[in-house]
Amino acid sequence: MRIEIWSDVVCPWCYVGKRRLEKALAGFEHRDAVEVVYRSFELDPTAPQHGHESTLSQLAKKYGQSEEQMRAGMQSLIETAAGEGLDMKLFDNVHTNTVDAHRLLHLALETGGPALQRELKEQLLAAYFLRAEDVGDHDVLRAAARTAGLVEAAGEERVDAVLASQEYADAVAADVAQARAYGATGVPFFVVDQRYGVSGAQPTEVFEQVLTQAWADAHPVLTPVGGDADACGPDGCAI
Repeated sequence: MRIEIWSDVVCPWCYVGKRRLEKALAGFEHRDAVEVVYRSFELDPTAPQHGHESTLSQLAKKYGQSEEQMRAGMQSLIETAAGEGLDMKLFDNVHTNTVDAHRLLHLALETGGPALQRELKEQLLAAYFLRAEDVGDHDVLRAAARTAGLVEAAGEERVDAVLASQEYADAVAADVAQARAYGATGVPFFVVDQRYGVSGAQPTEVFEQVLTQAWADAHPVLTPVGGDADACGPDGCAI
């Protein structure tokens, strides 16, 4: 079973949703047969690469709220995230571009598969939300790549080459286009076996339900009809 997750590394609900899915998978009987792949989604492709404006200030202006109102909303999200074990530093984040982070995530997927990509995704989310680092900064991205094991797997020169180029930009754009084709207007957006779509950071129970349903659809159990009757088996035929 494959789960594809469209998300951005500066999306707090994506981090919350990640934790809730992980909790559901931890209790799922067939979790070892589930592959999780991350897809790119840019919340603001026009954001500056090296952010200086606080996310709080930028969002307040975008939605026509005062900074006090936005702070209150963020505080509520901080408390929700804390319930998932995440100590988010939302008041300290900067508004920054994420395309380079997404390109590294594609490199990780190509180099080490979904497991390496998931580790890099966790490191990028932790850098932005738990340590309030600028994930548009290449030094921050290199540090995340090193901690995740991408530098060891791909080589430092390869990571630097990707960051210095536009490699995988087409893959990022393709992911965004696919999200739109699915009708996703925001993230996180989860697609299970290209059949079930889950929008937003749903409660863990919702993820548990969709995992069970998707597994049952992919592995149907036959219903016996008519009971036992005469038949041949490995030891021959009973006559």
